[in-house]
Amino acid sequence: MLEQQQWTITATEQPLEWFIQAVKQYTPASSGLYAAQLLWQRGIKDRQQLTAFINYKAYQPASPFEFGQEMHLAIARLQQAYNTKEKIVIWGDFDADGITATSVLWDGLGQFFAQNTQLSYYIPNRLKESHGLNNQGIDNLAKQGYKLIVTCDTGSTNIEEIIYAKQLGIDVIVTDHHTLPAERPPVAAIINPRYLPKEHQLFNLSGVAVAYKLVEALYQSLPNVAKYPLEDLLDLVAVGLIADLVQLSGDCRYLAQMGIQRLQEDFKQPAAARRRPGVGRLLELCQKSGDRPTDISFGLGPRINAVSRIQGDASFCVELLTSRDVKRCNELAEVTELANARRKSLQKDVQAQVAQKLTQLDLSTTSVIVLEDAQWPAGVLGLVAGQVAQETGRPTILLSTEGAGEQGSRGAGEQGSRGAGEQGSNSSSLLARGSARSVNSVDLYQLVKEQAHLLHRFGGHPFAAGLSLLVENIPLFTAAINQQLRQSLGSTTLTPTVQADLTVTVADLGKELFLELKLLEPCGMGNPVPKLLIQNCWFENSWHRNQQDWQGKKVQYIKTEFDIQDDSSRSAFPGLWWGHYKDELPIGRCDCIAELDYNTFKKRYEIRLIAVRSSANSALNTQQWLNAPLSLTPFILDLRNQEHSAVAQRLATANTTQHSALIIEDCPTNWDDLRMWLRRCLAISRSTSGLDNQQQLAIAWSKPNHQPPNQIWLTLVGIAKYLSRTNQLVTRRQLLEKIGISDQTLLVGIKALKYLGFTVQRQDRSLQITWHPSDSAENLADEAVGRFLAAVREEQFQQQYFAEVPLSTIVAIASYDSK
Repeated sequence: MLEQQQWTITATEQPLEWFIQAVKQYTPASSGLYAAQLLWQRGIKDRQQLTAFINYKAYQPASPFEFGQEMHLAIARLQQAYNTKEKIVIWGDFDADGITATSVLWDGLGQFFAQNTQLSYYIPNRLKESHGLNNQGIDNLAKQGYKLIVTCDTGSTNIEEIIYAKQLGIDVIVTDHHTLPAERPPVAAIINPRYLPKEHQLFNLSGVAVAYKLVEALYQSLPNVAKYPLEDLLDLVAVGLIADLVQLSGDCRYLAQMGIQRLQEDFKQPAAARRRPGVGRLLELCQKSGDRPTDISFGLGPRINAVSRIQGDASFCVELLTSRDVKRCNELAEVTELANARRKSLQKDVQAQVAQKLTQLDLSTTSVIVLEDAQWPAGVLGLVAGQVAQETGRPTILLSTEGAGEQGSRGAGEQGSRGAGEQGSNSSSLLARGSARSVNSVDLYQLVKEQAHLLHRFGGHPFAAGLSLLVENIPLFTAAINQQLRQSLGSTTLTPTVQADLTVTVADLGKELFLELKLLEPCGMGNPVPKLLIQNCWFENSWHRNQQDWQGKKVQYIKTEFDIQDDSSRSAFPGLWWGHYKDELPIGRCDCIAELDYNTFKKRYEIRLIAVRSSANSALNTQQWLNAPLSLTPFILDLRNQEHSAVAQRLATANTTQHSALIIEDCPTNWDDLRMWLRRCLAISRSTSGLDNQQQLAIAWSKPNHQPPNQIWLTLVGIAKYLSRTNQLVTRRQLLEKIGISDQTLLVGIKALKYLGFTVQRQDRSLQITWHPSDSAENLADEAVGRFLAAVREEQFQQQYFAEVPLSTIVAIASYDSK
């Protein structure tokens, strides 16, 4: 069971009056107080800093030659290739930072080297090769006559591969931002901001930004060659920077600000006139307009990342981002959208399985969560690990043995570092590959590195890492890494924490506050999206639905919408909560932490709920109720997904006192169905006195074995035709048992039958069905059948949820109703 989150509020230091007035110049429609308070908290405390932070035109970016001798060496080698017409290949990476970095070099170097003849690019297959250089790929390049490799977002620690390339007559220029090698590798040049001091304005550059600086230096060195302006690359730089979650300070912020402006300007053009029609089509598919950093972090970034996670090969993404062929870009964008829909579905499946495994862990004695499964797809493990780490407050490592077995493979996030455990390992042994994510300032890379002797390969940075190891080493690795973190933490307790930046009311929410907070954009690490604490509020008009993909197909992803209200205003304010059901919202007054956003699709301001809990002064305090005496809640026996004989045995041995346990065998399709039983149980308990007379409720439904919705529809039509032909009557109960759907969904199906020419009439307690075929309403019939299929999918999804929902959630709902 997950621990309760700890909420904190950022210590407030009132900004000086002159600073508030300076900020107000940028927020003429409001006081500017909230923005001033946030900027002051985040270290912006003088006029020059403020101006440069808000207005990128006032910022002085660093020269690309701040990288010193290495940049000079790189440009000299590129000029040599330019003069001698050598063949060059860009060796990229498959995540959003690597794809955009490859695209920047493809477009940028493409101004100097003929694309496809002199210049090419190579993106490793995530599921077969993973990150970094590899000898097989280098062999293929040598056979094709390439003399220079330019890496981007990778390569710093590929020492052996770089030496191998040199032996084959291939020079390497490394552009990267990952972990540095112990010694300078034998490269033509290595451009990595980690060689710079931490306070340098280039230190936080991501892979795409480093690639851009290389192109910028080449533009300056060969000023009369390029046909397109350097600034045309900035939209790609912004996408990679924001998607890679680097600290957006110094040149990172400057480049992101300029890039978002270019992105928005291009999107406003008609599709045929856009410089990047592929990016524009992706924005349309995710219903964004390109003017917000969140359009990248929640829209473009996940879609680009999804391709390699699902398909392995993401090479076509470079074409998607750089081609000007509108038709081709539309096709590639739709393939990308489908991959993202598949990614969402897989991610949710793995999340549910991980949640089940977490219930078997004692988090009070667990410092690092390490879980494994043979069926988990490696491509989504990093995403799920990140979510688990946030929810539990503990570094999380998820491992999969799916498709493993080759000793040469690398896990997600690996940069080529080899562990001692690789030496002499049996090639027939099974490798587990996985991803790790960290929280609470725990340096995950260092934590993993300390166990290098148990690993096959590993790599990454303090907040994310990838690794692979022999399956037989997993227990030892788990014990060792937990012991290591416990020793380093001492008496410190790991707790999931949510931090709020400002306290506001519902009356504060809206356009004025949004424009104030927008001054801080683009947000990222070191400058997070402002979190707003709203106290003593309540929710109204809440509802949830499955999120649909761009083709209108159901995706197993939940979004709850609601209105929030408090005593500050008579008007409610809209909001949404991703990944949650409406029944998870507290009943009565509560506190919440949220982000203020603008929904460009619905053209409205809204909040995105981050965390919620019952108010300390509310009559319904969640923790008080969950810890209340048993007499306040029905006693629930969880007998789900068990054989009938096991259920009978448990009921026979359970202490049901004078009452027989109430048993629910039919899997619910909504919380109201379950609440009816809970209230009935509670009523029986209150009709007696004393704890000994506590009524028990046994939830004994099993995970449903669903038929495909189309098959259910065909069965319903077949039964209707048979009943019409034989003139037999049927009860609703008989129909429900035969088809396996709820009464409400059956009504939707009967409406669809009517459009096909069926007539359904009541006779006493039975139904009579007759059929007079007609095609006059074919379109309406298709729509009605579509609604029935959607209702069946929704019902099946809900039943799947109730087959697996934690007992703690059911108890919480029971606690609320018991009041």
